[in-house]
Amino acid sequence: MSHDIHIIGGGLAGSEAAWQLAEAGYRVRLSEMRGGGDMTPAHQGDTLAEMVCSNSFRSDDGDSNAVGLLHREMRSLGSIIMREADATKVPAGSALAVDRDLFSGGVTSALSEHPNITIVRERVDTLPSEGLAIVATGPLTAASLAESIGAATGKDALAFFDAIAPIVYRDSVDMDVAWMASRWDKVGPIGDGKDYINCPMDKEQYYAFVQGLIDGDKTDFKDWEKDTPYFEGCMPIEVMAERGIETLRFGPMKGVGLDNPRTGRWPYAVVQLRQDNALGTLWNMVGFQTKLKHAAQVELFRTIPGLEKAEFARLGGLHRNSFIRSPELLDGQLRLKSAPHIRFAGQITGCEGYVESAAIGLVAARFAIAELGGRTLPPPPPETALGALLGHITGGADASSYQPMNVNFGLFPPLADDVRKKDRKLGYTQRAGTALAEWMKQADGVPA
Repeated sequence: MSHDIHIIGGGLAGSEAAWQLAEAGYRVRLSEMRGGGDMTPAHQGDTLAEMVCSNSFRSDDGDSNAVGLLHREMRSLGSIIMREADATKVPAGSALAVDRDLFSGGVTSALSEHPNITIVRERVDTLPSEGLAIVATGPLTAASLAESIGAATGKDALAFFDAIAPIVYRDSVDMDVAWMASRWDKVGPIGDGKDYINCPMDKEQYYAFVQGLIDGDKTDFKDWEKDTPYFEGCMPIEVMAERGIETLRFGPMKGVGLDNPRTGRWPYAVVQLRQDNALGTLWNMVGFQTKLKHAAQVELFRTIPGLEKAEFARLGGLHRNSFIRSPELLDGQLRLKSAPHIRFAGQITGCEGYVESAAIGLVAARFAIAELGGRTLPPPPPETALGALLGHITGGADASSYQPMNVNFGLFPPLADDVRKKDRKLGYTQRAGTALAEWMKQADGVPA
């Protein structure tokens, strides 16, 4: 069928954008290169909205957490990403984690079956010269399209490295050593306070492990990659280890709040594994993003108590992510200033995280829906999570030092001075709810 808008990229942002536009009655051509003979360094299959980490939705607390608030706002706006995440969630304390295969399969089915969406397995090498388009190719944009974007913007793309953590088969973990618990025994919405596998280390084991991380054989960089910065929220564990011998004990390996039932005490350090699929057969090593070579990973990670005989469904890896200088190149509606028929969405804009990427896909689609209907939609209010994130991308950040950013309350306008510190998070979320309700009337074409 002919289309009203062309979406390039079938990740979370592109999938969300396609769904929003199709539900509004517009015909969408969704181009995805995976499945058409091309692949990226991080993806494993050709389903839409494929994820590499099950806990990438993070906190689901909509009253006191910025990303939880973003979840709530997206649900209010009919997000397909949140619908499928809720349908495929697995225990993870107060976080929202999903079975990645079921999640991406659900999104793929929903979009494939929608009468207004045509999915085309093709690689797009150049930016469209006409017609409305949303570019949501993610941080692993194909080289040819990246060159086309560079030519259109006149600016070099920025870049950073992103790392993924290993996944362990549950039946290879020695539960005579490890135990099940959530930190402080906190019970999540679908868990029981025992959502993580915990592998304890004493001081000697921990120090030896940290030295092994520092000394381990690591992936070599190409010359042009050596000065590319890491994103702080996904730092390789060996890079953290290099910052100081105790760094990991105050990060992903902290033992605080985890009572070892065999000793009655907190371990000196701990390695946590989080459920990665609905069957509970695969478990992700929390915070263990790594650039160690595969053989070095197997050798070192099997020194962790409880993982001596671990079998790995996936080992950690490292890939280069790219994003554009959005505060300088995009307008307040995510349009490319030099070619306003094109919008950008998702991680290529420099937002960080799957949830944030999908959210920007949603907002880009809502802007396009209004434009296709002959209306102009104002941006979501900055008091909302959607608006705060959008504002950071399209002008709130310093373009010269722009780096990927997760949604956080630091992006929101300050509350009144008389709001007590302990009430601020709830103050942010309550204020956001009121602001979003008013904006939704405009988004749906209803006078405010």
